Amino acid sequence: MKILGLIPARYASTRFPAKALADINGKSMIQRVVEQARQTPSLSRVVVATDDERIRAHVADFGGEVVMTSTHHQSGTDRCQEALTALGEPFDYVVNIQGDEPFIQPQQIQLLTSVLDGTTELATLVKAITDAHTLFNPNSPKVVVSQTGEALYFSRQPIPYQRDRTTEEWLRHHTYYKHIGLYAYRTDVLAQITQLPPSALERAEALEQLRWLENGYRIRVVTTELESYGIDTPEDLEKLTVNNEQ
Repeated sequence: MKILGLIPARYASTRFPAKALADINGKSMIQRVVEQARQTPSLSRVVVATDDERIRAHVADFGGEVVMTSTHHQSGTDRCQEALTALGEPFDYVVNIQGDEPFIQPQQIQLLTSVLDGTTELATLVKAITDAHTLFNPNSPKVVVSQTGEALYFSRQPIPYQRDRTTEEWLRHHTYYKHIGLYAYRTDVLAQITQLPPSALERAEALEQLRWLENGYRIRVVTTELESYGIDTPEDLEKLTVNNEQ
């Protein structure tokens, strides 16, 4: 399989403007993501997809590959499709690697790509939830997984609701999974899903992957034991730098 790693990187961010260029002990956030992704054996190529000349110039300066994309995309998935088209090279799959996870482990990306066999349409990672804060945090989406390892539903609420137990007991009686926002798309499916209009469930939960499920696409779920650390605010960066600097 020929797999492209794409790293969408916007300049604008309400809570953390220019976070892709934020310095983390001498290297920018986006450079650290690129360097981690490049250590993944299954990726044929790693490219940053940005909408800003400052990010483009910076990535080029440290020797990364970069392609310019529109400023009008509503999601990283849409940006990935434009970047793939602009590259003009055939790939079997695209892996969407979050540009705000400077401590992403190559093993996580490798694990996700291990299920890309040509029949898998879409794939993503999940991790078992072990604490109540994550379980009830609406900023940490949860995934309901079928017995065949596919996503049934994504929600900001913990599902299932355990009718006969107090919420304090829920984690002891059911395995809940949080979604880790690392996606793989078969390239023909990527072209299709980016043409779909926003769906009712997507608008309700503000989760784009529900659009794919509503339209009949299948999302393979892979369970990881490794933690994922997204950075949304300068405070997030400060905490994670202390805990994860390698």
